[in-house]
Amino acid sequence: MFLQQIPGACLVLITIFATICSINCQPTYNRHVCLGPGNDTAPADYISNLNSLLDSLSSKATSDSFYNDSSNGIYSLYLCRGDVSTSTCQICVSNATQELRRRCPSDKRAIIWYDECMLRYSNLSFFGREQVSPYLLMWNVQNNTTPDEQNYGALSLIYSLIESAPYTDKMFGTKDGIVANGVQRGYALVQCTRDINSDSCHSCLRTLTDEIQKCCQGRRGWRILSPSCNLRYEEYQFYQQSSAPPPSVPTADDGGKGGKNTTVIVAVTVSSLAAVAVALLGVWYYLSCCRRRRRKGEGKSQEILLGNFKGSNRPVLEEHIHVAGDQHSGEMHYFSLNNILAATNNFSDANKLGEGGFGPVYKGKLSNGKEIAVKRLSLRSRQGLEEFRNEVILIIKLQHKNLVRLLGYCLEEDEKLLVYEYMANTSLDAFLFDPLKSKELDWDKRANITIGTARGLLYLHEDSRLKIIHRDMKASNVLLDDEMNPKISDFGTARIFGGNQLEANTERVVGTYGYMAPEYALEGLFSIKSDVYSFGILMLEIISGKRNRGVYHSECGQSLLTYAWRLWNEGKGTELIDPNIVETCPVNEALRWIHVALLCVQDDPAHRPTMSLVVLMLGSKAVNLPQPSIAPYAGRFATMSDLSTTSTFGMGTGSLASDQTTASISS
Repeated sequence: MFLQQIPGACLVLITIFATICSINCQPTYNRHVCLGPGNDTAPADYISNLNSLLDSLSSKATSDSFYNDSSNGIYSLYLCRGDVSTSTCQICVSNATQELRRRCPSDKRAIIWYDECMLRYSNLSFFGREQVSPYLLMWNVQNNTTPDEQNYGALSLIYSLIESAPYTDKMFGTKDGIVANGVQRGYALVQCTRDINSDSCHSCLRTLTDEIQKCCQGRRGWRILSPSCNLRYEEYQFYQQSSAPPPSVPTADDGGKGGKNTTVIVAVTVSSLAAVAVALLGVWYYLSCCRRRRRKGEGKSQEILLGNFKGSNRPVLEEHIHVAGDQHSGEMHYFSLNNILAATNNFSDANKLGEGGFGPVYKGKLSNGKEIAVKRLSLRSRQGLEEFRNEVILIIKLQHKNLVRLLGYCLEEDEKLLVYEYMANTSLDAFLFDPLKSKELDWDKRANITIGTARGLLYLHEDSRLKIIHRDMKASNVLLDDEMNPKISDFGTARIFGGNQLEANTERVVGTYGYMAPEYALEGLFSIKSDVYSFGILMLEIISGKRNRGVYHSECGQSLLTYAWRLWNEGKGTELIDPNIVETCPVNEALRWIHVALLCVQDDPAHRPTMSLVVLMLGSKAVNLPQPSIAPYAGRFATMSDLSTTSTFGMGTGSLASDQTTASISS
C-alpha cells in the first residue's frame, strides 16, 4: 500500500542507490604477505582446519570490528577500520578470507591488508605481542610545494593521535587540521589491534612514525600498515567523519561467480527500501530528539553545580554530583567539613604542605587510610570563589595521567575546600631548586617530567573535548607522584576556548611573571601559544636547574631566558646544563632540548610550535629543528620575581588516490 504512493522515478533512484551501495561496499585491496615459503608448507589437516576457521570469521564480523581467537593450533585475528560500518566490516573480512585462500593456499602464516580491514593467521601465537614486521609502506608520488611546513603539520596531527588513541576503547582515532599555508587541511588516522595493551600500541605507532620520517618527507599522503598497528595521512578526508557511521546496504559475496546474488538482493531490497528508509528516518529523528533532551539535561547538571557555589553556606547538592555530557566526566564526591577537619588534624601546621596566593594546602588522611591534599581558599582572596568554581567545573571534565585528579570539594560555613589526590613528592620546584634534592633529578627523571608535562598540555590544548589554556604553567604547578611522574595542577586561572577560537584578550592578566608570554604580559592577549611559551621557560629551568627569575650576568642583568639564548648562539650550550647532570646526561639530546625550548619562547606566537609538535620534537630525533627567530624579549617582566598575580597551589613550596601507487614491503 505504501509503495503504491511512491512515484516510479523514486523507485528507480532507490534501485540505482542500492546498486551503487553494493558496488562501493567492496573493499579496496592493498597487499598481502604469505609467510610459509619453502618446506614450511602446511599439511592437509592444517589447511582443513584453516578453511573451517576462515569460514567462521566473516560471521564474527557482524558483532565487532575486532576479533581474535585460536582453534586447532591456528591463531587468527581481524581488525576493521574504526570508522566503517558493521556490514562493510563483514564484507571486507569475507573478501580477505577468500583472497588468502587463493593467494596463500598452503602457507601456515599469512596477512592481508585492505583499506577497510586487516586479517592474519599463524600457527604460532602472536596475541598480545607488538609486531611491526612485515609492514606495508605506501605514499603519494607528488611532492609538496612546502615540504617542511607540510611535514611538520602532518606529523603534528599523527603525533597528537599517538598520544590519545592508544588509551581509548577502540585504540583508534582520527584528526584533521590546518597543516600548511593557513588553509591546507590534513587528515590523519591511527589504529592498533586490541590484543596489545595501550603502552604497546603507543610504542608500535611511534615505531611506524619513525619509519615514515625516513621515507616520506614532503609527501602529500602516506600510510604504513603493520600487523599490530597502522597510521595514515592524506590531504583529503578518507575516513567517516562520524564515530558511528551509517549502516551500508548489505550485499552478498558471490564467490567470484558473477553478480547474480547481488541482483537478487537489489530486487528484494527495492520492495521494502522505502519503508526501511522511513523507519530509519524515524529512528534518526528519535535519537536526535533524545540527544537534544540529553544536552538540555547536561546544561541543567552544570548549572546546578554552578548555582550552588553562589554564596551558599550549606550546599544543597547530593553526596555525589555528576557533570554529564562528557565521556571523561566522573563523579565528584562531596566531603563534609567535619571529615576534612578530622583528616587534616584541624588544619594543623604539621599537616601544611605549602602556601599559595589563594591559600594553604594541607595533607590529610581519610578514615579509610587514603591520603589527600586539601586546598583551602583564603577568605582574604577576592577572586577565590571565581577560581574555585572554575577549577571544579574544568577539572571534573578532564582525565589524563599527567593531570592532577580532583576528588571532591566542600562548601560549608565560610570554607571553600578542594580535595585532590595526594602527590607524595610534592611539586617540581621543591626538587629542582633545592641544592640537595636537585641531585635526585638525574637526566632520565627530568626527561620523564618534561615529556609528561608536554603530554598533559597537549591533552588540554588538543585532545580533550574542551580546548583549555592553562595560563599559569610553572614548576610549582607540576606535581610529582611517588614515582616522580608529573601531573599538571591548578586550573583556577585556566580558560576554555571554543572549537574554532584561536586567541582571546583580557584586561585582567593572571599568571606568574617570568613565565608569561610577552603578548600576554603586555597586551593581555593569550592563546595556546601562551602556554607553549611558559612551557619553554619551564624546560630551560628543568635543564639548567636555575630559576628564571634569577640574574645570570651581573653586567647585563640577564634572565635565564636571555642567558640561555646567548650561550646557545655562542655554541656554549653545555654551560647551561645543570652541573649535577652534565657529566652523565646525553649532551647532544640536552642541547637539542635547549633548541626546542628556545623555539617555544620566540616573541612571535605564530613562530612557536604547537604542543603536538613539541611532543614530536622531544620524542623523535628525526625531526629537523628550524632556527629560532631573533633574541627573546628581555623586558622587565622577564626578570621580576615569580610571584603570581593570582599565585597558585603547589603541594610543596577512499583508497589511496590514483597517483598514490608507489609501495614497498619490508620484513
